[in-house]
Amino acid sequence: MTHSEKPEDTAEAARHARFGKLPERVRPEDTTEETPASTVDPARDRYDDDDWLIRNVAP
Repeated sequence: MTHSEKPEDTAEAARHARFGKLPERVRPEDTTEETPASTVDPARDRYDDDDWLIRNVAP
């Protein structure tokens, strides 16, 4: 710092160097990621002939 520069000028220059411009724009496509909620389970959708027995007949 020289005698001609004031401390306020130095602080202002430092703020301007750090905050003087906006950050780069982020596209909305870059902010989201699509992933499946759960994996596909083929056994879940399989039909079971005896399913009604398990659900409706008390042991």
